[in-house]
Amino acid sequence: MDKSICSRGIIVKGDSVTEQSLCFNEGCSKLSVYNWVGNIPDPPLTTDIVEVQFKNTRKSFYRNVNRINLSKGDVIAVEATPGHDIGTVTLVGWLVKLQMKKSGVDPNSTELKKIYRKAKPADIEKWLEAVSLEHNTLIRSRQIAADLGLNMKIGDVEYQGDKTKAVFYYIADERVDFRELIKVLAEEFQIRIEMKQIGARQEAGRIGGIGPCGRELCCSSWINNFISVTTNSARIQEVSLNPQKLAGQCGKLKCCLNYEVDCYMDARKDFPKSNVTLETRDASYYHMKTDIFNRIMWYSSDPNSGVNLIAVPVDRVKEIIELNGKGTKPVKLLEVINETAENTDLSYSNVIPEESLTRFDEAKKKSQRKRNKKGRRRKRNE
Repeated sequence: MDKSICSRGIIVKGDSVTEQSLCFNEGCSKLSVYNWVGNIPDPPLTTDIVEVQFKNTRKSFYRNVNRINLSKGDVIAVEATPGHDIGTVTLVGWLVKLQMKKSGVDPNSTELKKIYRKAKPADIEKWLEAVSLEHNTLIRSRQIAADLGLNMKIGDVEYQGDKTKAVFYYIADERVDFRELIKVLAEEFQIRIEMKQIGARQEAGRIGGIGPCGRELCCSSWINNFISVTTNSARIQEVSLNPQKLAGQCGKLKCCLNYEVDCYMDARKDFPKSNVTLETRDASYYHMKTDIFNRIMWYSSDPNSGVNLIAVPVDRVKEIIELNGKGTKPVKLLEVINETAENTDLSYSNVIPEESLTRFDEAKKKSQRKRNKKGRRRKRNE
């Protein structure tokens, strides 16, 4: 046996289970976990729970009831309903408890399925045969759903390791009655059918891709809990509300809009409200935009246009608002800054001496005159 299935995150070579090598060690797996204590010799095994990864972003936790010596990268057979499934060990040891806490899984109240054994060559052979059927099954199932007139999109198909069951992941805007679809699929493929609805973000995580930043999609590389993203996150960061730029591969708002929101909210805690008009003796000024980390607010005398923008420090804006509240109008918007600027020598001096741009012209003329004299002397001698 010399086969490789990258979609499963694993490469299997040779006839022995011990000759397996994980594809995510080469950087193409999804949601891979780094074991920070992997270089510690014989770390204490504080739990019998193991994290197992299946196709794409599907992961689950299983109990190692038989106390099998497992390590990251082992291909194992686990309990399924019905039969068994084949997965890859991604994390063992006490770090699994932290991973379960992160995923919101309580090991005491959650009933976890069992690990049967390390996968045998026969198990892997059957598993690879099942994986090879997934693409054709996906294409055929989409045709069947279209023939039945169902308003749904089947995005992915995952066969169970023993080739007795398949999970069809689909997207639908409305509720879909797929009872007839299940009957047709069961007759077509002679397997047990399970339908599972997913969202647009989950579909993008399962399919994968490259984002506009040039990196692999976050949903397919490390995100496993999707948090709601709203346009308020873009407003807080002063990002232009352009739907084409704010939307990700899934068509929803980009998850990365939430990454730095907390930093922006902390930075602008003491900022005045942007809807307050600054009144001065010469004009009224309206807020246009804000440079949060440089603590500068930009104002214009025209509420409908961004021409003649004036950069005003936040402290100066707060001072003007306080004066306006007392019924006082400052002379100018940047009166304090201008007074300071008048007392400051802003003359420019170049530390490198700058000479005339024509300083070499005289030397060129002298050399040209010498060449002309030599030419005339040569003609006379001839």
